[in-house]
Amino acid sequence: MSVNGRALVLGGGGVAGIAWETGVLAGLAEQGVDVLAADRIVGTSAGSTVAAQITAGLPLTDLLARQIDPARHTPELDPGVAVEELRARFEQIYANTPDPAARLREIGALALAARTVSEAERRAVIEARLPAHDWPERDLVIVAVDAETGETRLFGPDDGVPLVDAVAASCAVPGVWPCVTIGGARYMDGGARTSTNADLADGFERVLVLAPSPDMGEPAWSGLKGAVEVIEPDEASLAAFGTNVLAPRSRTPSAEAGLAQGRTAAARVAALWG
Repeated sequence: MSVNGRALVLGGGGVAGIAWETGVLAGLAEQGVDVLAADRIVGTSAGSTVAAQITAGLPLTDLLARQIDPARHTPELDPGVAVEELRARFEQIYANTPDPAARLREIGALALAARTVSEAERRAVIEARLPAHDWPERDLVIVAVDAETGETRLFGPDDGVPLVDAVAASCAVPGVWPCVTIGGARYMDGGARTSTNADLADGFERVLVLAPSPDMGEPAWSGLKGAVEVIEPDEASLAAFGTNVLAPRSRTPSAEAGLAQGRTAAARVAALWG
């Protein structure tokens, strides 16, 4: 089925990814390419935070300042984990468990067993990140995964689930942050499925994907039938991320690198967006 419209896909990538995506969007807008009026916005993990922020009514210049200016940074928790070691565990699960459903259940078991801060502590962080706590009247899709069943859960404005809870679920990195309890189910990061979940934009004629973190398998946008433009971190952005994309200190350099990259990418995005 073909859908006449444009979709903006915002992928996962930790605290650095939030800052970088905000910078990219601001850089595009600075050059006259405003993609915020997309007909659908798909947000995963870091991208769910950005999706909620850009649909809250604040100008991008303000959202960018909240990432660049340390005085305007919202409180973040130090993850206290070795990200590279955790990624190696995920890679091992991917290599040893080819069935996607079984793989997600295995990652879910890891997430449920992890010793983390409380759900309430983590929710407070997400709440502070979001300028508004009500769902926008938009086609906004926030992706999470049921940690017990491995089933994908798509949250939206009509679900009756608070926006803060949906974003917290999508940002619940397995092994780092607590799974989020919603309606008796425990949800983990939507990036466990794919880092962007760009396949949820299938059918749209034009799709812009911001992908701070690579997929472990085939990119989720590879099967899209419409015109697709993907922005991934360049060398300067990767250097700005540092060795831990979950580290709060990564915000300022990642936002600045994203801003520069957005400016550079504006011409090709304009050709896509129309």
